[in-house]
Amino acid sequence: MARVTLVTGGTRGIGAAISRKLKEAGYTVVANYGGNDEAANRFKAETGIPVYKFDVSDPAACEAGIRTIESEFGPIEVLVNNAGITRDGMFHRMTYEQWSAVIRTNLDSMFTCTRPIIEGMRERGFGRIVIISSINGQKGQMGQANYSAAKAGVIGFAKALALENAGKGITVNVIAPGYIATEMVQAVPEEVLKSKILPLIPVGRLGEAEEIARSVLFLVGDGAGFITGSTLSVNGGQYMA
Repeated sequence: MARVTLVTGGTRGIGAAISRKLKEAGYTVVANYGGNDEAANRFKAETGIPVYKFDVSDPAACEAGIRTIESEFGPIEVLVNNAGITRDGMFHRMTYEQWSAVIRTNLDSMFTCTRPIIEGMRERGFGRIVIISSINGQKGQMGQANYSAAKAGVIGFAKALALENAGKGITVNVIAPGYIATEMVQAVPEEVLKSKILPLIPVGRLGEAEEIARSVLFLVGDGAGFITGSTLSVNGGQYMA
């Protein structure tokens, strides 16, 4: 029977590519989204993947959303914690709301989305959890103290969770993408892209969301059962940790 998979932030960008790839591979995929109804409905129509709207920073909303998903599709065996936002600004000008919004969505969601699922995984003796971090959680980035802190935090979270659950057939791993050709990156002026960003990437190009999706597919498979607590850098050689 196809494993039920939840992809948070799964209707746009990297999340959409992950959702599509896992469905192609035979998983029963459900995609969460936070606010863009138009994009989510378009994604659902194009892919046939069910979409569920709830705020990953809200514990009660996550609990209710996950219970609804499991009542309709069965226990969630694969979780991809992908949802994230940016609220960039130099730290000496950053507001608390900019800080807390990113921490709530990008880091608190590790608790709110994983906690309702982990006990069931432990009882069944199987689970795959993949967390999408960022190159900027590994090396830091000017104007992203909030984002870098959150994305570094998820790596520590994954290591601890991996240790706690390794004996229960559950693996927990992280993927840290570099610059990927999503809407956000492609909105950068071409001149800036060519002069400031691409020269930093040894392979000489942006990554593709499909490349992140293929990495997720590998980590959630049965063949990756001996890999846990690891961070896979997919950044074209820009930062080698």
